[in-house]
Amino acid sequence: ARSGAADERGTGAGEGFTINVPLPPGCGSGAYRAVTDRVVVPALEAYKPQLVLVSSGFDAAAFDPLSAMMLSSDDFRYMASAVASAADRLCAGRLIACHEGGYSEFYAPFCGLATIEAMSGASHTVVDPALEEIQGYGYQ
Repeated sequence: ARSGAADERGTGAGEGFTINVPLPPGCGSGAYRAVTDRVVVPALEAYKPQLVLVSSGFDAAAFDPLSAMMLSSDDFRYMASAVASAADRLCAGRLIACHEGGYSEFYAPFCGLATIEAMSGASHTVVDPALEEIQGYGYQ
């Protein structure tokens, strides 16, 4: 059965604690950053978690062969930074991320590094060779 519809809100004791935000194919920076700022962070602030657990997949990356989304490593950095900042404010930085997807052997590592850097505060000299190209897509 399909899942992830906007009207699916959880079941049983978890009813009301699920938020799905289905996005149409082709979404890029604007859509994902808006959802992060307008849905994800406000939901965390309303819930006031003791721990934030992130299912961190990179399926939405521009070069993922299974999705039709257009995110760059910088977009994953943005989302991870927003969630890490919320975790710092709300639950003393208690944040766990588990990598669970992303199928571009070329691009997922750059997205993963950006996510780790945002969550840890570290930075490296690794340059994303596709960042400028992705950011230049007209529908971003």
